[in-house]
Amino acid sequence: MTGTRRRTLPPQLIAALALGLVAQVGQVVLLRELLMVYYGSEFSIGVILASWMAWVGIGSRLGGAHAWRVRRPAVFLGLSAAAVVVLLPATILVARLLRGLFAVLPGEHLSLPATVWSSVLVMAPVCLVLGAYFVVLSRLWREELRSGDAAAGDAEAGDAEAGGSEAGGAVAAASRTYVFEGAGNAAGGVLFSLVLVHVLSSFQVAVLVGLMLPVAAVLLLRGTGRATDGPESGSHDRLAGESESATGSVARSRWAAPRPGLARAWLLAGLLMGGLLALLALIPVDDLAYRLQWRAFAPDQELVETRQSKYGVISVARRGGQYSFFQSGHLAFATGGAEEVDYELEESAAAVLAHFAMVQHRAPRRVLLIGGGMSGVLREVARHPVESIDYVELDRVLVEAALDYVPRTTREVLESPRVQLVTMDGRRFVRSAPGPYDIVIVDVPDPATAVLNRFYTLEFFQAVDRLLEPDGVLVTGIGATADLRSRPVANRNATLFHTLDRVFDHVVAVGDRFAYFFASNGPGQVSVDPMLLRQRYAERGIDARGFSEGYFFTLIQDAPVRRLNWVLRHHGRAADDHLSPPRSPPLFPGSVQEQAAEADTLPPVVASHFINSDLRPVGYYYSLVLWHSLTRPGQDRLFDWFLNVRPAWLLPPVGLALALQLVLRSLARRPRRRHDAAFGVRAAILTTGFSIMALQLAVLFSFQSVYGFVYEMVGLILALFMAGLALGAWLTHKLVRDTSDRRALAAVQLLVALYAGAAALGLPLAAGAGSDAVTFVLFSALTFGGGVLNGAGFPLAVGCCIRLGSTADRATGTVYGNELLGACAGALVAGVVVAPVLGVVACCLMAGILNVAAFALIMLGRSSSWSAVTEEAVT
Repeated sequence: MTGTRRRTLPPQLIAALALGLVAQVGQVVLLRELLMVYYGSEFSIGVILASWMAWVGIGSRLGGAHAWRVRRPAVFLGLSAAAVVVLLPATILVARLLRGLFAVLPGEHLSLPATVWSSVLVMAPVCLVLGAYFVVLSRLWREELRSGDAAAGDAEAGDAEAGGSEAGGAVAAASRTYVFEGAGNAAGGVLFSLVLVHVLSSFQVAVLVGLMLPVAAVLLLRGTGRATDGPESGSHDRLAGESESATGSVARSRWAAPRPGLARAWLLAGLLMGGLLALLALIPVDDLAYRLQWRAFAPDQELVETRQSKYGVISVARRGGQYSFFQSGHLAFATGGAEEVDYELEESAAAVLAHFAMVQHRAPRRVLLIGGGMSGVLREVARHPVESIDYVELDRVLVEAALDYVPRTTREVLESPRVQLVTMDGRRFVRSAPGPYDIVIVDVPDPATAVLNRFYTLEFFQAVDRLLEPDGVLVTGIGATADLRSRPVANRNATLFHTLDRVFDHVVAVGDRFAYFFASNGPGQVSVDPMLLRQRYAERGIDARGFSEGYFFTLIQDAPVRRLNWVLRHHGRAADDHLSPPRSPPLFPGSVQEQAAEADTLPPVVASHFINSDLRPVGYYYSLVLWHSLTRPGQDRLFDWFLNVRPAWLLPPVGLALALQLVLRSLARRPRRRHDAAFGVRAAILTTGFSIMALQLAVLFSFQSVYGFVYEMVGLILALFMAGLALGAWLTHKLVRDTSDRRALAAVQLLVALYAGAAALGLPLAAGAGSDAVTFVLFSALTFGGGVLNGAGFPLAVGCCIRLGSTADRATGTVYGNELLGACAGALVAGVVVAPVLGVVACCLMAGILNVAAFALIMLGRSSSWSAVTEEAVT
């Protein structure tokens, strides 16, 4: 009889889970840190993710090529784990000091080239280690599956794949590593989003999570104590104490974890104690790193304090008696301080906006204010005889931080029974607010990011229109220049005008350095007549510090107002207006009313370039061009080239790839030629990574258009994707008998193409769903489905590469690396160009076309060539 065998989790499984968890949390932490450096610009999300995946892919390729040189894989993994514990917090520190390496002014965006190469350099060390770790861990697991007694400790090792052939065991090992790394990714995303981001700093998160790899390495050292001479070595040293009886029965399973020895217990205790001490020691390090970072952000301001929020880092800076509040590097607002010694410029600007907005309605009773309240707008709005003010601010932490520094009068207004403070995303509030309102004032920064752009889109204006009374007024604004002489500012501001004009019957703009936009469906409600506005203001008997009735005559001068509205109304009606400066207005343009009456005689607006929508955020893109034109003259030409991108540009490279495959197919008739088979498989690997990443960015942009800041949810979004990835790889490993069957890999390409088509139809429906619950379910299903398809292709690609003659390590490294390199390209193309210029639906269609092409490339490979590959491999 055999004794009862104790079974525990394989140490390789624990190591794969730890790898996934560390990689996921590390990626999200660095994403948040670098988004602050790059001022939250979403195109930088594509750059950051591309840099991460490129280096992990390169590390995987290098690991696959050189894994055979590693004589003691478990020791290598232990050293790699120790390196990650050091490199991850070091990378965070470098990221915080990054802006100091560039000659940029405070508030200035880094150029696109600087963003790319800085992100690439910062990510390199830790990502290379993680990529190589995956391949070596897969090798270690393969050797365990190949050993004679693995079946006794793992019920699944009796599968034909694990125990039958070297190729089957290699695919099984790679698949298991991939599956459990994906599961660790999912766990890491959930852990970060629900727990870590709320209680620990970035440095503490990096060290705490990073220590999981050394702990797993200790288990590997105990559970796999042999050294190997090469990838196919058949001689292995057994674990100390492992022996077989004379009858051949196994005395102890390799999977069974014996009681920890004293040395291992002390090592684990040392790691835990060192981690605890590091968590405490990193508290002042985190504060010091922020202060060093702030010297590059705003050297003329003193950093007073920082606070962690689920939406980013809240920073309070002081210069003289003025306090400025930043959210993830963006200036949210500024105030003169609690002492109210002087009426600062920001306080005066807030008063102008508030009173200029309030007199656009004859008798406002209910007001909705989105943003800007703490800068003084709320206080000035409350001076008007209104019944109620709903003030919406995204981040409660930001409001709480500001209460210690804003003037006493602002704090008193917040306590007024007329004022209701709501801390939630303004877009989501507008979707669910009861209404109706007489005035909606939107005081948010310019659309320099896709998050902010959500308050300047067609969908947002339509939602506001539903909240307004029939004669209600929407007030918003954006930075400008005199007569909008430059093309970038004319493109952005004309886009805002035309988007408003699609929703409201009456739209007018006023201003020089800052343009105020007033929109209403009520005739005669909004006005640019300074006498009428002065009369409305005087009738309310308001005594406002920093504002007087004379401001209306200063702000509204007839000739500039006519020229501004003429340019806004005419620019954007020709096919090439987005690439040309605005036309000069006539010497004596008609009045605003006359221009509006003549609008029907003008050519239609070019909607693809001058209507800003959630799924085509061109207003955000024009803001990027404007920033680059102001801070990097000449570099905005690259963005101009991107504006010329057309969907048809995808067809020539696809046609070239198909033609090349036909040539390779003809060469495959010769003996020992199999380039057509290899070309199809490798193209499928790259295409899968490219398409799935493009689709996930499309989902991310669409999700953001509804829910706003993704920084809170990005961990959960990625967790859903990685959970699907793990499930897809597991299902393929279990259900597909021959993972080297190219027809199965081709079928996955076809499924990805169908998924892309479903996403193209489903994303607009998800974004427009009236229920938050329905929207979240649809987005979750799309995210999870993409992960399943991505994971399903991995074991098939590894099996096909081994069938083509690659060694197990090289096949694993090649597939993992090429998939990530394809994803890198997908992140850059979709995040920087296609999504903001052509829209998220175009991302989906691009992915679908590429995967149909990949399906054709695989199927065009001659079956006789594939058979020859099999015969040669068997021989």
